[in-house]
Amino acid sequence: MNEHPHDNKPFNIYIIMINYSVFMMGNPVNIDAAPKAYAKPQISEIMPFGKFVKHIADHNGVFTRGTVKGVIADMCECLIEMLLEGKKVQLAELGNFWLSLTSEGAESLKQFTEGNINAVNIVFTPGEDFENLRSRATFNVVSSRIAQAATLKAEKSGEGTVDLDAARGRTSSDNAGENAAKL
Repeated sequence: MNEHPHDNKPFNIYIIMINYSVFMMGNPVNIDAAPKAYAKPQISEIMPFGKFVKHIADHNGVFTRGTVKGVIADMCECLIEMLLEGKKVQLAELGNFWLSLTSEGAESLKQFTEGNINAVNIVFTPGEDFENLRSRATFNVVSSRIAQAATLKAEKSGEGTVDLDAARGRTSSDNAGENAAKL
């Protein structure tokens, strides 16, 4: 247990393993650049709101699921209200929320109208509890979802090998081009 710097209540720091896969990806800014290998985390589960609320209630023990759900729902409603009023909302260790706009450019200030605004976006910057998550994680490389599904399919059908290129939708001519590019 560590002391939280803002309220002097103890909290746990958990070290959690993150499953990730490695993919070759091109540079969207420089399409001529050679692809490089990058890691992508694998989502182990999509946690619905109700399940997350239960998780919070089970951790705390003082508040019921209904209380937790109500507080979060009210917070969201109030957060939207404050953002639409043009406020930047600081939620301490959680982080900061504010709005940004996406718009089509106009030829001049005079020609720009509300109609040029396409979207209102919520921007979030994490607070100190979310900083340096790298130091709180360990990593486990795993096969891509496509490779996992192809392997399971092969196992179920009694096959001894897996054609990953076919699973990825690649043809032998695609591979010949990739192999030539590597030479």
